[in-house]
Amino acid sequence: MTVNDIYDVVIVGSGAAGLTTAITARKNGLSVVVLEKAPVFGGTTAFSGGVAWIPGNPHFEDRPESQGGARVDRAAVHDYMRHEAGNNYDAAFVDAYLDYGPQMLRFLERETEVKFTPSLYPDYHPEAPGGVQIGRSVTAAAYDGRRLGKEFKRLRQPLKTITFMGMMFNSSNNDLKHFFNFTKSPVSAAYVAKRLAVHLGHLARHGRGVQLTSGNALAARLAKSAFDLGIQVVTEAPVTELLHRDGRVDGVVATIDGQRREIRAARGVVLAAGGFARDLARIKALYPHVAEGGEHFTPVPEGNTGDGITLGERAGGHLSRDLPNAAAWMPVSKVPYPGGAIAFPHLVDRYKPGFIMVNPAGRRFVNESHSYHDVGAAMIDTCQGLGRTEAWLIADHRTVRKYGIGFVKPYPMPLGPHIRNGYLKRGKTVEDLARQIGVDPRTLAQEIKTYNQGARQGEDRQFGRGSTGFNRYLGDGNHKPNPNVAPVENGPFYALHIVMGDLGTFPGLVTDTQARVLGDGGAPIPGLYAAGNDAASIMGGAYPGAGITIGPAMTFGYVAALSMAGRIADQQAQRAAE
Repeated sequence: MTVNDIYDVVIVGSGAAGLTTAITARKNGLSVVVLEKAPVFGGTTAFSGGVAWIPGNPHFEDRPESQGGARVDRAAVHDYMRHEAGNNYDAAFVDAYLDYGPQMLRFLERETEVKFTPSLYPDYHPEAPGGVQIGRSVTAAAYDGRRLGKEFKRLRQPLKTITFMGMMFNSSNNDLKHFFNFTKSPVSAAYVAKRLAVHLGHLARHGRGVQLTSGNALAARLAKSAFDLGIQVVTEAPVTELLHRDGRVDGVVATIDGQRREIRAARGVVLAAGGFARDLARIKALYPHVAEGGEHFTPVPEGNTGDGITLGERAGGHLSRDLPNAAAWMPVSKVPYPGGAIAFPHLVDRYKPGFIMVNPAGRRFVNESHSYHDVGAAMIDTCQGLGRTEAWLIADHRTVRKYGIGFVKPYPMPLGPHIRNGYLKRGKTVEDLARQIGVDPRTLAQEIKTYNQGARQGEDRQFGRGSTGFNRYLGDGNHKPNPNVAPVENGPFYALHIVMGDLGTFPGLVTDTQARVLGDGGAPIPGLYAAGNDAASIMGGAYPGAGITIGPAMTFGYVAALSMAGRIADQQAQRAAE
C-alpha cells in the first residue's frame, strides 16, 4: 500500500470514532489516511453491540410521542444528563451533542453505507428525571460482510464468546428468543434451522460468518464507506510520535511496512485509538479494585494500551482524572480456551428470572437486572477492602437449561464439558454448591431461602428486580408475573465465577466541544483533536443508556472533521441567523 508523505488529516485508530472522522473529512474535500496499530480494522466497535445513544435521532421523529417520537425535548435530555453525571455535568457538551448527534446520523445514512434501525432499549434509568422508555438508542443494521470484497479479511472478527459456532446474533431480543425457544416452538425451530444452514454454508465458503450484526456490522459499514471514498486504512501501522511545526501539531511518525515514516497533516491529527483499557499502569492507578490487588479481565482488544492518550499528553494535553468511574464496568466470566481464557460479558443472562448474584460472603448485593455498569459498580463497592473483586452468578437446573448461563448454552447443548473444565460449578444441594465455591453453606442457604420467599410471588423484596422499564426489557416477557424474578429451588444448582471487566475507559484527553485537545490554560493545542475513548467521556463517568460510548465517539469524530474543514463556524453562524 502506497502511503503519501502529506494529507490534510491523519487519524490514529480505525473504530467508529476514527472512521466517522475519516468519512466526514473526505466528504468535506479533505485528503485522509487512517493508521491502525492492529492487523485488523474496526477497533473496539467491532466487538460491541453496535448501539448509539443519540437523543433526537431521526428514527423516532415520525413516531407518536407514546412510542418515543416527536422532536427531542432538549430540556429533558439536560435533566437526565444532569442527574446521571452529577458534578461532571457539562451543559455546553450536552448542547453540542444535541446539535451534532442527529446531524451526524442523518449525514451518514444519507451519504454512506451506514444504516441504523430503531432500538427498543429504554434509558438505563428511565424513571430518573428526563429519562425515557424508548427513543434515544439506535442499532446498526445487519450487513453482508461480502460487500467489503477483499478487505473483508481485515475486518476484526466478533468476540468469540458471544457467537455460536461463529454466528452472530442480532442485538434485538427477538432474535435470541428464537434460539431460547427452538426446542419448544416449531416457528423458532424453523428459524434456527434456517439460520444455521445458511451460516454453515458461509463458513465453508468464506471461513467465517458473513451475516454481520451489532458492532461488527457497524465497523463493516463504516469501513466500506471509507473504502468507497478512496480512504486508505493502513493496518499494522503504529503511531509513535507527533510532529510539530510553527507551534502546531502537523503530523505523525508511524511504522509502516517495518519502516519509520513521517506523515504530515496540514489540517490536523485526530487521536482515536480506543483508550487505555489494556494499559496496566494506568488501570492500576485509576481502577480502585485493581489498586487493591483485585483481578480485572477485559474483553476490550489487546491494542487499547493508551497510545493516543500518551501521544496527547506528550503534546501538552491532560488526562481527565476527576470522574467517579474510570470505565464502563462489565461483569465477565473467564471461558477456558486453547491458548488462554477469553472474557464472556454478561449481557443477557442476569436479567432473566431465576438468576441471583452473591458476593464472596454469599450474600446478594445488587439488583441483578440493572445495567452491567451499575452491577459492576456494586461489585466494586461490596468487595471493597477484600483485595479481590468477584461474585458468583447462581441458578438452578431448570433456569440453566432454559436460558443457559454465561457461555453455557441452553438445552439441548451439553453441560458436561463446562463442568469438567471448571468453568461451571455444580452442586446437588445449595450447601454442596456453597462448599465448592468457597462460600459459607449456611449463609448461602439462608440468602436463597429469603430470596425465594418473595420470588415465588414474583417479587424481589430486597432489591426490586423488575421495577424499571430497563429491567423488564431484558427479562423474559413470557414469564409471569415478573419477567426478571423466579425462585432458585430445583437442584442441582450451578454457579459461575464473575470478575470485573470493562467495555472501555471514561477518562481521556480534555477537549472542547469542537473535539480539540486542550493544553495548559485551557487553550486548544493547534492541529490536535481527540474522539472516542481517547477523549474524556461527556457522560461524566456515568452510563445513562445503551450506546453512550459509540454515540459520542461518532458525533465528536464528525465534529472534529467539520472543525478541520472550517465548517463549525459556518454552521454556528447559520444557526444564529435563523
